[in-house]
Amino acid sequence: MVLTSAHVVARAGELVQAFQPGGVGVLGGRVVWCGTPGKRDDAALVLIDDDPAWQMPKASVRWGRMATDRPGTTSRTWGVPDVAQRPGLPVEAAQLTGTINPGSGFVGNQYVMDLLQHPPQWSREGTSPWGGLSGAAVFCGRLLAGVVASDRAHSGHGQLNVVPAYVLHHDRAFRGVLAEHGASATGLEAVELQHLADVEPAGRGAALGSPAALLQAGRQTVPFHGRKDLLADLLAWCGRGGFGAWLLHGPGGQGKTRLAHHLAGLLAADGWAVLWPRADVIAAELRELRDVAKPLLIVLDYAEARSGQLTALVEAAAHHPGSKPFKVLLLARTAGDWWVQAKSVTLLVEDYLDDAPSIRLEPLEQDLGPRPEAYRTAARALAGALPSVRGLAGHDWRTVADTLPTPSLNHAGFANALTLQMTALADLLDTTTPGSPGTAPPPADHVQGVEDRLLGHERRHWQHGATAHGLNSALSRTTLETALAAAHLVGAADRDQADHMWLRVPALDDQPRDRRDAVTAWITALYPPAESGRSWGALQPDRLAERHIGNILAANPNLAERLIEGADDAQATQLLTVYSRAAAHPTFDGCLSTHLTSLCVRHHSQLAPHIVATAIQADHPQPLITALDALTTDPTIAVSDLTTLHNRLPHASRRLANTAVQLAEAITNHYRVLAEASPDAYLPDLAMALNNLSVDLGKVGRREEALGASEEALRHYRALAEATPDAFMPDLAMALNNLSVRLGEVGRREEALGASEEALRHYRALAEATPDAYLPNLASALNNLSVRLGEVGRREEALGAVEEAVTIRRALAEASPGLFDANLRNSLEIAAWLRSLPE
Repeated sequence: MVLTSAHVVARAGELVQAFQPGGVGVLGGRVVWCGTPGKRDDAALVLIDDDPAWQMPKASVRWGRMATDRPGTTSRTWGVPDVAQRPGLPVEAAQLTGTINPGSGFVGNQYVMDLLQHPPQWSREGTSPWGGLSGAAVFCGRLLAGVVASDRAHSGHGQLNVVPAYVLHHDRAFRGVLAEHGASATGLEAVELQHLADVEPAGRGAALGSPAALLQAGRQTVPFHGRKDLLADLLAWCGRGGFGAWLLHGPGGQGKTRLAHHLAGLLAADGWAVLWPRADVIAAELRELRDVAKPLLIVLDYAEARSGQLTALVEAAAHHPGSKPFKVLLLARTAGDWWVQAKSVTLLVEDYLDDAPSIRLEPLEQDLGPRPEAYRTAARALAGALPSVRGLAGHDWRTVADTLPTPSLNHAGFANALTLQMTALADLLDTTTPGSPGTAPPPADHVQGVEDRLLGHERRHWQHGATAHGLNSALSRTTLETALAAAHLVGAADRDQADHMWLRVPALDDQPRDRRDAVTAWITALYPPAESGRSWGALQPDRLAERHIGNILAANPNLAERLIEGADDAQATQLLTVYSRAAAHPTFDGCLSTHLTSLCVRHHSQLAPHIVATAIQADHPQPLITALDALTTDPTIAVSDLTTLHNRLPHASRRLANTAVQLAEAITNHYRVLAEASPDAYLPDLAMALNNLSVDLGKVGRREEALGASEEALRHYRALAEATPDAFMPDLAMALNNLSVRLGEVGRREEALGASEEALRHYRALAEATPDAYLPNLASALNNLSVRLGEVGRREEALGAVEEAVTIRRALAEASPGLFDANLRNSLEIAAWLRSLPE
């Protein structure tokens, strides 16, 4: 179809001719939709005849609209205006650039394009130099934002009137014609936000090399169904206006992303701006969202690894006018430690996310009854899309889908939406493979092997690409599949990093550079990157990549060993995350978990920070936690390494709380032995280890043991402070503060109050001498004292103490934004609690 102006073609059903400047011949066409000539919907769609001489675009059109009130958005158009024509010469084209200010033409639902070129000299009265430009598409970046309608009156030929794409998409008939002819009609993207957006899959019309690509949630191949109550709740949440955040979590393939796409489509059709930010967008860029003037939905996928972006979105929301909705939908495989930490980064974030709902998405097909129909619906939808896959267009897929026997779907795994759809796709593809089950239904337990069945068909895609890049004759299939697993296991930021990785892959390390580069090009062609600067994209759905990686690692555990050597931080994190997901599959019977744990233990000095971070975020963290636990009992690990590892653990983590205790116990035991042999050298280390142990024991509810460790730590610090007060008085105050907490936990409130009062005396003296260093500690001691006083009924004194703490912490928070926010919030909460007590 060709987009043009209504006043060029007159009416729907009209037969017209189309040509390309400098092109070959003329094509006939028919107007299939027509707006009103000269009015705000002055546009038309023309369906033109097919001709092999014409090179038709392969990519789908992406539609856009302005989402902010920021002036000066760059735009461009290309057409055949009269000013470019010369008698006796072929029709000439002109490409014009300009800017669009969203406020100009706002009332009349027009865009006004201010041309950057100097207005041409034109002497033909009653005509415009831009005559003939009507119907030219206006692009802002990669988005089609409108169509040129006319020269704007009283502008001296310096402005063009443009029919906005949002006016056309508002017309149901227009959208219907687009959908009828396979063009994208799913909504309009925000023009000003496109540099932040993740690249969505190509539209239905684009040729695919991989059948598995049809399962990507963004393609929406299988019609959305179910989730009515949750969808209604989400729409109601969006309708409440203002800021809102919502965490939706669940296992891979449960349908989180598909639900988000469906919600986004409904909102986009209602005039919302929708943004799926790229993973590499920096915080400063996301803060630009404060200027969005349309209702806005931001979908943050894999949110467990993007807490920095979440903080930036909250900061943008804080500066947003709030007159239109500003909603953040978070998608993650799990909730827990990462979510608790993400919500408490700053006082601002805590305020905005405090009441954000966290909902676990349950399996879509839990009831056995509807599963057969869901399977058949998926099979029919996938059959309709399979002709777009390279090499599969010659099959009568619709007939295959109609005659496909419905397999036994009683296994609980079929409650997962992706598993059911993968099974339908594998069953369809198996009918074309010699020696496959054909039209016979697979065994009832085939749910566990559906990824391997699809990978078998994906190999056609791999082999076709390898042949095109001249690799099949030079490298074995095993080598190529190992390279593909390595690529998805650790990734690469650019071609040089990819080559450095190939040098660590067996059978590629001795290949010449041009062949290694050919491997990079092969994988990039198979799975183009969504983010600029990346070497390649991902095999999707994720579960396919994880299964392929698991198969390779099970056969060659040494691959991860070699890949981790020389890996940067991003690669190490990706390896641990993907490895842990692959290890969770029951097919591997725990062997991958064992290998991953061993890998982490052997490379603990390099991987320690990544093990901790991944264990907090991962949905299958047990191999990583087992590795951390193993390090605590390894006699070859230096106590300094254990201390470094302990210091990396988050302050509050349910998952790692017991690991923290084990590490603290191991460190304490190490220093106890050393202190017995050399007390002058190691008694301070033992005292600090005991203090840390008491804190960790308190977090897991082992209160009596925590109190014992705290009391022992205090005895050592008293002795050290008596001998060297200038050096150890701060540690003594810290130990007293900790002891008061431990005493309070076991109900010894008067003793707890005494320890707290002594700690405060020491911190006052220290803060008077060195306020910059000890004011935070003084505030902490006052905070603690207020709690102790409140527990023994001395409410007014408690309020005095906490109000002093608030004053100090407020000043600290103002001087260092973000650093003391959580402490200030804690003091304010204590003050509120004390005021609620009876006088």
